Amino acid sequence: MRRIYITHCSGTKDATLKGLITEVPPDKLYISAPIQRFMNICKEKKVDWAIFSDEYGVWFPWVKHKWYDKPPDRVTTEEFINLVEDFERKLQDYDEVWFYYNPGRFHKVYRRLIETVNSRQNLKQKIQEFSCIYEIE
Repeated sequence: MRRIYITHCSGTKDATLKGLITEVPPDKLYISAPIQRFMNICKEKKVDWAIFSDEYGVWFPWVKHKWYDKPPDRVTTEEFINLVEDFERKLQDYDEVWFYYNPGRFHKVYRRLIETVNSRQNLKQKIQEFSCIYEIE
């Protein structure tokens, strides 16, 4: 059984990368403590993981992208549809998708993403939400 852990992106990014053409993996771009803690635990446990980016969709640790500024409030309807399709396509080979979130800071775009994906055929009911980082195993 294949499982992946995923969490949403963060607005707190490494400002030294802003405006550069340099591309980096997600663990170098996102510097907020909760996202770093998530990534570090996943690395320690040697589990599959990814970040869900408002700009890039599902972002695996081996993929590099440039710094960006795309708050979830600015995701358009068309972009949302593309993000859902990206999510389904990139995660279709996983049996379980565990989505880590902070209940106090869970944006409605991410809630809508999970509800939309869970209602569609490709990943129907594969997403397990969790809010305790120590559930990563």
